[in-house]
Amino acid sequence: MNNFSRLDLNLLVTLDTLLVERNVTRAAERLNLSQPSVSVQLAKLREVFGDPLLLPAQRGMRPTARADELREPLREALEALGRAVAPTRPFEPAEAGTTWRVAAADYAESAILLPALAGLRAAAPNTRLAVVEAVPSRMARQLEGGEIDLFFHTSVGAPPGLHARVLFQERYVLVGRAGHPRLKRRPTLAQFCALEHVVVSPAGGGFAGPTDEALAQQGLTRKVVLSVPHFLFMMSAVAGTDMVAMLPERLARTAPGLRVVEAPLEVPGYEMAMLWHERRHRDPAHKWLREQIAGSL
Repeated sequence: MNNFSRLDLNLLVTLDTLLVERNVTRAAERLNLSQPSVSVQLAKLREVFGDPLLLPAQRGMRPTARADELREPLREALEALGRAVAPTRPFEPAEAGTTWRVAAADYAESAILLPALAGLRAAAPNTRLAVVEAVPSRMARQLEGGEIDLFFHTSVGAPPGLHARVLFQERYVLVGRAGHPRLKRRPTLAQFCALEHVVVSPAGGGFAGPTDEALAQQGLTRKVVLSVPHFLFMMSAVAGTDMVAMLPERLARTAPGLRVVEAPLEVPGYEMAMLWHERRHRDPAHKWLREQIAGSL
């Protein structure tokens, strides 16, 4: 319609009411307007559409052929607009068929998502969860673009502008295989440094981490002999050899075949957070998912 820019929503609502009532007085009562106001709006509508739209009849008014053409499309458009601006409906997990996409490294998969799975499946059996590789450099873009709903990452290093909820505080413990001859008790600092260590290097190829920074402050170094990209490989390597590792406690306490002891030095831990974008912040389904995950830990 060439004159669409001259229309406003009030005029369309008035036209819809007039087409139903076919009487200016009754239409004014339904719209809670004065009769002259409705007459003025009808005059504007006639000008915009270039058609009388409603003509005097013996009882009330009768629509023109153009008005009859407008009736159904106008009603459908107003109903669609009403649905769009209606208050958001509560999320019903038992009925929902939502597909969520979250980004998590193998640590977050084990420490965060695994404890939440049973509750998610029981409460929302028709939903689906896709876990994708967590690449921190893509975090902000993926969340902003709606490619993923949640990103699990340490609080430190999270891009500014995202919503964040700290899920827990993590600490490091020393692990080795069950029956490791040098882990029958807590090792001394010298013994600790002499052990053969495995480190996780998410970016690949690194042989140092928070433990090495803590040792460096005391002028010490340890013997790192293996660098791997994932915690699962680390735990398997430690369980089958005499190598040891500094492992996040939440993984260490649930890993079979490993002995857990306190390390002889304090290594700073970290906060694990759940991150999301403003575009999903008020969505009822998204809020439910966030509460479900946080409540499972």
